[in-house]
Amino acid sequence: MVELVRTNDLVLISFVESLLRQAGVRFFIADNHMSAVEGSLGFLPRRILVDANQHAQAQRLMREAGLSRELSNG
Repeated sequence: MVELVRTNDLVLISFVESLLRQAGVRFFIADNHMSAVEGSLGFLPRRILVDANQHAQAQRLMREAGLSRELSNG
């Protein structure tokens, strides 16, 4: 799994999740339940990880959706 996005923005996470699901890209949202640890303050980012074999496809989907600046550099 490779990091695609790291963000605190729950709306962005939901949108990216929808994009990936519709395209059949396998993904996992890491740190999704960290709010219980942080006290629901939302300062710990969640990471959207995708299958390494589908990383280029996921990046292309993000760019086509106008979200290129949200992509992780890794």
